[in-house]
Amino acid sequence: MQASYAAYFSREMGCTEREWLGWLPDAIGEHGWQREGDSVHVTVQQEGQTLGGLRIHWSVGALRRIASMALPCLHVSFAFEALDEAQRYTFMRRFDLYMHRGGG
Repeated sequence: MQASYAAYFSREMGCTEREWLGWLPDAIGEHGWQREGDSVHVTVQQEGQTLGGLRIHWSVGALRRIASMALPCLHVSFAFEALDEAQRYTFMRRFDLYMHRGGG
Protein backbone atom coordinates (compact mmCIF):
# COMPACT_ATOMS: atom_id res chain seq x y z
CA MET A 1 0.00 0.00 0.00
CA GLN A 2 1.22 3.50 -0.81
CA ALA A 3 1.51 6.48 1.54
CA SER A 4 -0.33 8.76 -0.92
CA TYR A 5 -2.07 8.65 -4.28
CA ALA A 6 -1.85 11.23 -7.05
CA ALA A 7 -4.99 12.48 -8.78
CA TYR A 8 -3.95 10.42 -11.83
CA PHE A 9 -1.78 7.31 -11.92
CA SER A 10 -1.42 4.00 -13.73
CA ARG A 11 -0.32 0.55 -12.69
CA GLU A 12 -0.02 -2.97 -14.02
CA MET A 13 -1.96 -5.74 -12.33
CA GLY A 14 -1.13 -9.42 -12.59
CA CYS A 15 -4.62 -10.70 -13.34
CA THR A 16 -6.98 -11.44 -16.18
CA GLU A 17 -9.80 -9.09 -17.07
CA ARG A 18 -12.28 -11.70 -15.82
CA GLU A 19 -10.55 -11.87 -12.41
CA TRP A 20 -10.41 -8.06 -12.25
CA LEU A 21 -14.13 -7.75 -12.96
CA GLY A 22 -14.88 -10.33 -10.27
CA TRP A 23 -12.89 -8.42 -7.62
CA LEU A 24 -13.95 -4.91 -8.66
CA PRO A 25 -17.37 -4.65 -6.93
CA ASP A 26 -15.95 -5.61 -3.52
CA ALA A 27 -12.96 -3.29 -3.98
CA ILE A 28 -15.25 -0.34 -4.79
CA GLY A 29 -17.45 -1.14 -1.80
CA GLU A 30 -20.61 0.85 -1.17
CA HIS A 31 -19.77 3.67 -3.58
CA GLY A 32 -22.00 3.96 -6.63
CA TRP A 33 -20.44 2.91 -9.93
CA GLN A 34 -21.30 2.29 -13.54
CA ARG A 35 -19.39 0.23 -16.08
CA GLU A 36 -18.86 1.63 -19.56
CA GLY A 37 -17.00 -0.96 -21.65
CA ASP A 38 -13.44 -1.19 -20.37
CA SER A 39 -13.87 1.48 -17.71
CA VAL A 40 -15.97 2.31 -14.69
CA HIS A 41 -17.00 5.62 -13.20
CA VAL A 42 -17.18 5.56 -9.40
CA THR A 43 -19.13 8.13 -7.40
CA VAL A 44 -17.15 8.44 -4.17
CA GLN A 45 -19.43 9.10 -1.24
CA GLN A 46 -19.13 9.54 2.50
CA GLU A 47 -22.13 9.43 4.82
CA GLY A 48 -24.51 9.76 1.88
CA GLN A 49 -22.80 12.83 0.40
CA THR A 50 -20.97 12.79 -2.93
CA LEU A 51 -17.36 13.84 -2.52
CA GLY A 52 -16.16 13.38 -6.10
CA GLY A 53 -15.52 10.75 -8.69
CA LEU A 54 -13.03 8.28 -10.06
CA ARG A 55 -12.64 6.93 -13.58
CA ILE A 56 -10.88 3.56 -13.75
CA HIS A 57 -9.86 2.36 -17.21
CA TRP A 58 -8.16 -0.93 -18.06
CA SER A 59 -6.71 -2.72 -21.04
CA VAL A 60 -5.31 -6.20 -21.44
CA GLY A 61 -1.54 -6.30 -21.86
CA ALA A 62 0.77 -8.93 -23.25
CA LEU A 63 1.57 -11.92 -21.09
CA ARG A 64 4.62 -11.50 -18.87
CA ARG A 65 6.99 -14.41 -19.26
CA ILE A 66 9.41 -15.53 -16.59
CA ALA A 67 11.23 -18.66 -17.70
CA SER A 68 8.42 -21.10 -18.58
CA MET A 69 5.80 -19.24 -16.57
CA ALA A 70 3.32 -16.83 -18.23
CA LEU A 71 1.44 -14.24 -16.15
CA PRO A 72 -1.51 -12.13 -17.29
CA CYS A 73 -1.08 -8.37 -17.31
CA LEU A 74 -3.77 -5.72 -17.05
CA HIS A 75 -2.92 -2.03 -17.51
CA VAL A 76 -5.10 0.05 -15.20
CA SER A 77 -5.35 3.85 -14.93
CA PHE A 78 -7.03 5.83 -12.16
CA ALA A 79 -8.24 9.42 -12.61
CA PHE A 80 -9.76 11.09 -9.55
CA GLU A 81 -12.10 14.06 -9.87
CA ALA A 82 -12.61 16.62 -7.07
CA LEU A 83 -11.09 14.46 -4.31
CA ASP A 84 -8.32 15.75 -2.06
CA GLU A 85 -5.28 13.71 -1.05
CA ALA A 86 -6.88 12.34 2.13
CA GLN A 87 -10.05 11.28 0.28
CA ARG A 88 -8.01 9.57 -2.45
CA TYR A 89 -5.98 7.75 0.20
CA THR A 90 -9.10 6.57 2.04
CA PHE A 91 -10.66 5.18 -1.14
CA MET A 92 -7.46 3.54 -2.42
CA ARG A 93 -6.56 2.01 0.94
CA ARG A 94 -9.72 -0.10 0.84
CA PHE A 95 -9.41 -0.69 -2.90
CA ASP A 96 -5.83 -1.95 -2.61
CA LEU A 97 -6.65 -4.20 0.36
CA TYR A 98 -9.39 -5.90 -1.67
CA MET A 99 -7.25 -6.19 -4.80
CA HIS A 100 -4.15 -7.46 -2.99
CA ARG A 101 -3.32 -11.05 -3.76
CA GLY A 102 -0.54 -12.66 -1.77
CA GLY A 103 1.49 -15.74 -2.27
CA GLY A 104 2.48 -18.11 0.42
